[in-house]
Amino acid sequence: MRSKPAPIRALDPDPVYGHLLVTKLINRLMRHGKKSVARKQVYRALELLKTKTGQEPLQAFLTALDNISPQMEVRARRIGGAAYQVPSPVRGPRKDSLAIRWLIAAADARSNSEFHSMGEKLAAELTEALNNSGGAIKKKLDTHRMAEANKAFAHFRW
Repeated sequence: MRSKPAPIRALDPDPVYGHLLVTKLINRLMRHGKKSVARKQVYRALELLKTKTGQEPLQAFLTALDNISPQMEVRARRIGGAAYQVPSPVRGPRKDSLAIRWLIAAADARSNSEFHSMGEKLAAELTEALNNSGGAIKKKLDTHRMAEANKAFAHFRW
C-alpha cells in the first residue's frame, strides 16, 4: 500500500479548444504513445459532432460528457467476512474519468462495418450521448441501477 496519495499531475489544456477535458480524452484515447494520432481522432470527432448537431463542438462535448457522468456507484466493502456492494456518491474528478473511460469503451465496441475510423465512432457515440442513448449512457444507467438495488447496504458507507 502507498504511504502517501499519488500526486495529481497538472495537465495543459489542448491547443485547439483550450479545455482540460479534451486533453484528458486525448490522453485516454492515446495508444502506444502516439498522441498526434489520438489528437487527430478527437478533433475529427468534434468536427463531425459539429456537422451532425450544428452546435458548438466543445459545448456539445461537455454536455454529452455531463450526460454520461454517473452520480452514484457501488464500492465493495468487506464486513465480517462478507463483501457488500455499498452505494456511494461519485466525486468530481472520478466522474470525469469514468465518463471518458465509458465513452471510449462504447465507441471502441461499435462495429467496424458502419464506421471507418475511431473519430467517426467517437462522434457517433457523442451524438447519442447528447440524446441520452448509446453504450456509454447504458453503462451509466446500469451503474445507477446497481446502486439503487444495493441501497439497503448504504449504512455500511465509510
